[in-house]
Amino acid sequence: MAKRIDVSGLSAYYGKFKAIEDISMTVEPRSVTAFIGPSGCGKSTFIRTLNRMHEVTTGARVEGKVRLDDEDLYGQGVDPVAVRRVVGMVFQRPNPFPTMSIYENVAAGLKLNGKVRKSELDGIVEKSLKGANLWNEVKDRLNRPGAGLSGGQQQRLCIARAIAVEPQVLLMDEPCSALDPISTLAIEDLIGELKERFTIVIVTHNMQQAARVSDRTAFFNLSAVGQPGRLIEIDETERIFSNPSVKATEDYVSGRFG
Repeated sequence: MAKRIDVSGLSAYYGKFKAIEDISMTVEPRSVTAFIGPSGCGKSTFIRTLNRMHEVTTGARVEGKVRLDDEDLYGQGVDPVAVRRVVGMVFQRPNPFPTMSIYENVAAGLKLNGKVRKSELDGIVEKSLKGANLWNEVKDRLNRPGAGLSGGQQQRLCIARAIAVEPQVLLMDEPCSALDPISTLAIEDLIGELKERFTIVIVTHNMQQAARVSDRTAFFNLSAVGQPGRLIEIDETERIFSNPSVKATEDYVSGRFG
């Protein structure tokens, strides 16, 4: 079941360097929220705090709260690995496990989570590949290496792998930046279908993509090089692109800077 994300007063650090400062926002369930802003303003850092990937980096830490419905993801005793099962992630470059087959790639997370009967596994793999609009292209070669697929197919395979464990939230950090225009449109169409089941957050540098796929858009910026990134405003996507509240947002979406 898709869940709501509530972030309050969140700052993230790499050692002593503060990358983002005092971010608060709500991401509604079964919606797509796009993060936009110039390079280096903390979008990718912020999205990685939402499933505790940020702290994988040595010396990285977070202050503030991230709640998934009523659960504090940074609460005492909360297992970060369990958080990542509930909040899945798709990265900038497709990263199928190179030694695994297409089938094994999709099943990998399920096997990590515990024993699943082969008959049940077959059904989940098929359902996940269908959910990623990839089944018809690979159903006759499930035992072939996932790394042998095209870039766009590999990214959809990574999405299938992420949704196979039935997360409540799906994070996407520039999922189309390494893809050709046709593959990009396929992923965008897929995002529109997946939001019926998941809460989706996407980081993108592509203004047109944010306008096409998202319900709400959050604009991030930093006041100067070396300063922490901040959330400037978040609103309905149509409003951000047509009538934003802050001049810096208007300058960015109109191409005056960034």
